[in-house]
Amino acid sequence: MSEPASITSGIAQRYATAVFELAKEENSLKAVEGDLDQLDAALADSADFARLIHSPVYGRDAQAAAIKALADKMGLSKQMTGVLAVMAQKRRLFILPQLIAKLREMISEDKGEVVADVTAAKALTKAQQDKLAKALKASVGKDVKINMAVDESLIGGLIVKVGSKMIDSSIASRLNALQNSMKEVG
Repeated sequence: MSEPASITSGIAQRYATAVFELAKEENSLKAVEGDLDQLDAALADSADFARLIHSPVYGRDAQAAAIKALADKMGLSKQMTGVLAVMAQKRRLFILPQLIAKLREMISEDKGEVVADVTAAKALTKAQQDKLAKALKASVGKDVKINMAVDESLIGGLIVKVGSKMIDSSIASRLNALQNSMKEVG
């Protein structure tokens, strides 16, 4: 039951807008931002949680009950708990990763900062992230919030995406470039 990406993105955008506007109205954007961190961590760390949001095996009521229990356990804001309940009832929990990404963009824009998606071979320390954020701020002229991901296949280096700009300094891409140039020579 996978829908085309543009439809999924549009649905996520509508939910994100609703949560953002409610949270802004009630001065709880900070709480929603904390919710996003927790949900991101849960998606990364729990195969059961990822299965729950993607599996068609669970009925609406089972998904709704499970997501309510999780939201209560995580102490999520009422805005986030509410939108998750609606998404479960409408069988739309599978768009949660897109919802998180869209909400992060909206919150960052509201704060006057940009989000940099950074992928590294291993997690960066807080100090390394701060140094990278400072360097990116000098480049883009706005405060930068780093959205960190780890991909061990990169071997080393970073892939940084800010808006439509992408900087790939990963060793994997350099090896590919070297391999391609060797093919041209031989």
